[in-house]
Amino acid sequence: MVKDFDFNGLFTYDMANNHQGSLEHGLRIVDEISRVSNEFAVRGAIKFQFRQIPTFIHPAFKDKQNIPHIPRFVETSLSHGDYQAMANRIREHGLITMCTPFDEESVDVILNMGIEIIKVASCSATDWPLISRIAQADKPVIISTAGLTLNEIDRLVSYLEINRVHFALMHCVAIYPTPVEKLQLNQIELLKKRYPLHAIGYSTHEPPDYLDGIKMAFAKGAAVFERHVGVESESIKLNAYSSTPAQIANWLKAYRETVEACGSARRAPASPKEIDSLCSLKRGVYARKDLQEGDRLEPDKVFFAMPLQAGQLESGEWKSFFEADKTYAAEESISETVLTRERTQEDLLHQILLQVKGMMNEARIALGKEDQIELSHHYGLDRFREFGAVIIDCINRSYCKKLILQLPRQKHPYHYHAKKEETFLVLHGDVDIEVDGNRRTFHPGDSLVVHPDEWHKFQTSNGVIIEEISTTHYNDDSFYEDKLIAKLPRQKRKTSIDNWRNTGQLK
Repeated sequence: MVKDFDFNGLFTYDMANNHQGSLEHGLRIVDEISRVSNEFAVRGAIKFQFRQIPTFIHPAFKDKQNIPHIPRFVETSLSHGDYQAMANRIREHGLITMCTPFDEESVDVILNMGIEIIKVASCSATDWPLISRIAQADKPVIISTAGLTLNEIDRLVSYLEINRVHFALMHCVAIYPTPVEKLQLNQIELLKKRYPLHAIGYSTHEPPDYLDGIKMAFAKGAAVFERHVGVESESIKLNAYSSTPAQIANWLKAYRETVEACGSARRAPASPKEIDSLCSLKRGVYARKDLQEGDRLEPDKVFFAMPLQAGQLESGEWKSFFEADKTYAAEESISETVLTRERTQEDLLHQILLQVKGMMNEARIALGKEDQIELSHHYGLDRFREFGAVIIDCINRSYCKKLILQLPRQKHPYHYHAKKEETFLVLHGDVDIEVDGNRRTFHPGDSLVVHPDEWHKFQTSNGVIIEEISTTHYNDDSFYEDKLIAKLPRQKRKTSIDNWRNTGQLK
């Protein structure tokens, strides 16, 4: 299985038959499209279409002029040497070669020419003899899905996964050109949700001057893009869905602007300019009456008003149990230094559980009303973000189900169970699990069985949610390598959460 190809941010320029059977014209397309692609510094691939005419078309129909596509395929055919010359030129420009085979023999030609990526056209996505041959090629594959039912896509995905093919799926509408009202761009989100382990892209046939399509496709999560391309001359005119180099430049410009407008995928801190703008509208905390040092800042002793002054406590940071850090006169602003007090255990739990809730929401995992939540903190709550896990007990009968959640960079120390056998299934994120000295990295869908008396520990880089299915859990059945942990009573290592659904309320 080819694992090292990154589909994300790949732009495919489909030459199709727009070379018109002329090597010279084909090289011109390669040169001009490559220039534009490199100008915008995107990862570009120029795509051929291979059909072995002597066997692809039935002998009795080769000369028929009234059958769609056949006359064009015959008239625009090129030799393998011509395609090799264009492939060499593509590589000279620093672009990737790609090809759509329409028959099994063309897959062999692709392999002989060293073309990097195989594309499956929508019309071939249920051509199982061809799909079978492509699956054997050990190449990254991109598949268009126009006209397919979800059952057909499911079958295709399952077949490729079983055969360990590295692939991406493309939303596509096989109407040439595609009217705006037929673009069906919501299908990109559907494919992303249904096949979250695979890159999803957009192969477009809308009119070349319509630029909103790529903007919406990117915003909906498309990571791979494709357009038909060509170059016009006095004798050659393009069809209504192929783009000239100038139109590709506009297309890529629209993409760049959309990427900038959408911003980063993660939540970064606000810019200083934005923070200043917001602070100018915020309220500060002011003393309602004279206060002595140590007085609690209860609601009847403070009020909230504009402006928020430099160094002042914000209304959104105020808690009623805060204590005055000095003497305050009535209407004097309360200093933000009251925030430097020692954090209580309740504060720590609140911050931890809010982060846990965020991870559960991101993974789209809902808790049952009877689920029991506890924090496992082997070296105390203060070190929970370094060592620990959130354990969610769902079922504990003759069989047991738990969810184990770790925050980024958390570790769970070496331990074993004398009675319990457990199976870990990763639902979200990634985790390194070590069993008796053997470590492996696990991703969503990966599972591992841990038998009784096997030492095991785990840690995560970015956070993880694991489903644990096991035999019955017993509270006295965890034995730790670190004697310090082993000596602590269970109540010192665990904190039960009784108000999970109320986490985040004001106190």
